[in-house]
Amino acid sequence: MKIFTYIFIAIATLLCIYNATKLDFSNLLQGDSLVALISIVASMCAILILLIFMTSKKIEDKVNDNK
Repeated sequence: MKIFTYIFIAIATLLCIYNATKLDFSNLLQGDSLVALISIVASMCAILILLIFMTSKKIEDKVNDNK
């Protein structure tokens, strides 16, 4: 499960970097730049959710070890 999570974090990071190259800073909220900006925010949310998931799994393992 850890490898699966790390793979998804890597994919989300790559998507974030790719979409950052598509940004046009002179017209940030128009056309393809808006789509890229939304995609960057979605990728960051996915990374955050996966990090929360990994933290909850670590806490669950520690609780189960103490029983």
